[in-house]
Formats: sequence, C-alpha cells, structure tokens
Amino acid sequence: MLHKCFTISNGYRNFNFTTCIQYLNHLGKQKYGSKFSIRKEDLHLIHKLIAYAIGEEKLCSNYGIDLDKGILLTGPVGCGKTSLISLLPNFMYANQKYFVKNTRDIASEFHKEGYEIIQRYGYREKPFCIDDLGVEHNIKHFGNECNTIGEIMLQRYELQVSQGIITHATTNLNADELEDIYGIRVRSRLRSLFNLVSFPMETLDKRK
Repeated sequence: MLHKCFTISNGYRNFNFTTCIQYLNHLGKQKYGSKFSIRKEDLHLIHKLIAYAIGEEKLCSNYGIDLDKGILLTGPVGCGKTSLISLLPNFMYANQKYFVKNTRDIASEFHKEGYEIIQRYGYREKPFCIDDLGVEHNIKHFGNECNTIGEIMLQRYELQVSQGIITHATTNLNADELEDIYGIRVRSRLRSLFNLVSFPMETLDKRK
C-alpha cells in the first residue's frame, strides 16, 4: 500500500501526506488493534516524522531536522512514542530500516549474557532504535555493575562519527534527567546523535 502514497516524477518520489497518514493508521490497526488511531492533535508531529522517514529534504530543513542524525522521540508516558517509532520504518528505504529494542530487555540480556550485549547493540552496523531510555536500572553481571545503555549510546555515537550509522531512541525524560542516569558524556553526545521531536507534555495517556 505504500506505493499508493506517492507518485514518481523524474525518478523522485512525490508523497501525498494525507495518504501517508491513512497508511500509517492502517499499519497501526494491523499491529496494535482496532483501537489504534491517529489523533488530530498529533498530526504536526507525525508530519515531521514522515518527512524524516521519506527523506523529504526541504520539509526537514524547514523543521530543522538533519537527515544525517537519528530521531529522539520524547513525551509523557502513554503518548504513543513506541507505536510511532515502530511504524516509521515502513516509510523508509531498506538500508534505513531499524529494529526497536526496549532498554529493560537489553539490561535483562546483559544480566544473563554479560558484556557481549554491549558489543552486540553498540557496534551493530545497522540503524537501531533504543526504546524507553532511562526506565532500565543498572544491572549486575556476576557482581559487576554496568551502565549498559550509557555504554551502548557512546558506542553508537562512535559508529555515527566513523560510519554514519544512525541511532534512534524514545524517552519520557528530559536532558537533565538523562544526564543523571547516563552521565555528562552521554548527554554531550545527544545533539550529535539525534533530532529532537517532542510530544507536548500535556499530551494525554492514549492507553486509557
């Protein structure tokens, strides 16, 4: 159905954003059930995300979005961050697509498998999305405590600098709260890693 969202002229894909929203709503219902819906108040934010996903340079420039960086999608609990970031790859070229991994799951894997997990996700030479930054706790592996996600973020930064491989993330937290958890080194790299796209803090919990 994605092919219905655009026409091709001179080898360039011209997207119809109304159709893109309809397609996104369709994908959401398929993945999350019939209660999934695109809300009018979220359209401006979703427009930014789709512009990024399809690589619409002019729109991204207008929004201050750098296509060489990933997306950090922030907002209150239940606003729909994980759902949107998980659906966005459907609009991307194959080499841009990423998979989404929750920080709790990564921390749990570290507890079971150890430092190999940091290498597995930190130096994964493909785009990657870290979901729910800050909700995990430092996990011990044979008594050794490690800020697993912080270390992965630093390695993802190195990958971006050296190879241009993009990382995405979601979080409920602000920059100060992220610094408290991951340290100033990680915070200092957030601007280099991400374009910040934020739900308003007054956004209601859509799960209720």
